[in-house]
Amino acid sequence: MITVDEARARLFELVSPLPAEEVPLERAAGRVLARDVTARRDQPPFAASAMDGYAVKADEVQLHAMFKVIGEAAAGHRFHGTVGPGQAVRIFTGAPMPEGADFVVIQEDVTRKGELITITGDPSANANVRPQGGDFREGSTFAAPRVLSAADIALLAAMNIAAVPVVRRPVVALISTGDELVMPGEEPGPDQIIASNSFGLKALIAEHGAEARMLPIARDSEESIRMAFAMAEGADLVVTIGGASVGDHDLVGKVAGDLGMERSFYKVLMRPGKPLMAGRMGEAAMLGLPGNPVSAMVCGWVFLIPMLRAMQGLGALAPQLRDAVLAEDIAANGPREHYMRARIDRGRITVFPNQDSAMLGVLARSNALVVRPPKDPARRAGDSVRYLPI
Repeated sequence: MITVDEARARLFELVSPLPAEEVPLERAAGRVLARDVTARRDQPPFAASAMDGYAVKADEVQLHAMFKVIGEAAAGHRFHGTVGPGQAVRIFTGAPMPEGADFVVIQEDVTRKGELITITGDPSANANVRPQGGDFREGSTFAAPRVLSAADIALLAAMNIAAVPVVRRPVVALISTGDELVMPGEEPGPDQIIASNSFGLKALIAEHGAEARMLPIARDSEESIRMAFAMAEGADLVVTIGGASVGDHDLVGKVAGDLGMERSFYKVLMRPGKPLMAGRMGEAAMLGLPGNPVSAMVCGWVFLIPMLRAMQGLGALAPQLRDAVLAEDIAANGPREHYMRARIDRGRITVFPNQDSAMLGVLARSNALVVRPPKDPARRAGDSVRYLPI
């Protein structure tokens, strides 16, 4: 068996960043920017008013000063003319500043009678003008790689970027295996259970920018598993769930080997998730996850997500762990790295007493995995521990 860190390093060797494609800006949210892009204009593209008020010359602004209003400027409609001494232009937020004006007296500081205004409130030292290019300049760089957020999309739109270079989404084929499985909504037999792993992993995959293809359940026969692998053709990553242990009905490894899989490793010093397998099958990487529901999901957080991030050009990095204070005592750990379901609240973390790898209810109540090193001694309430947010 190998360590978690070594397993993850070998998994990174199986994948590489995918090529870029261009998508319309409205479809780029959540995608990974593939290369740097540059702004195609200044923002603002002109000096603009930051407030509703009156545009005047800054050196004439003082209490009780009077000005003649000679026109109006609104967003999308500039004043065509020049502001001279003693003159003002009624202006609204976002409107281009008129030529000759460099200060906006806010309307609350002005009294108007007909076409004359008087500054009746102490004017601020702030000119209330947004300078041209104050946000960004034409040619400013928006750096890759990054997962594009809603704010990023708004910025790209302001930069006049209509088509965005993004990394192609990884395509992940999900294959659940086992005679005991039926799909949600079907009527299970007396010895059957509902397939849950593939649905949880599909959600996890989609959440991290990839496309999941959920294939029909492969039954416990070489023919069925071979057919499932055939249906996975074209995927960047094939993820099998179950059938990778050492029982008589665990046939995934054998069939994958018969089909030419180059095995990278089998079994990891972790709990849950020990019967993990990985390799390459032609152009695709393969990850064989354990069949226990919690084991499969934990391996998703610990291994699958980092692989997907690496495939999207976000780097071959381990998940970032955080620190928290134990709310209750926990016993000493065994010889394997342990990922313990836990709940963190206001900086204090409570480890659930039942860590059985089949207990999805406990996982659903968890928002963290406390990471215990091998042979970690007993810990007391108040001790600091490391955890992985989930």
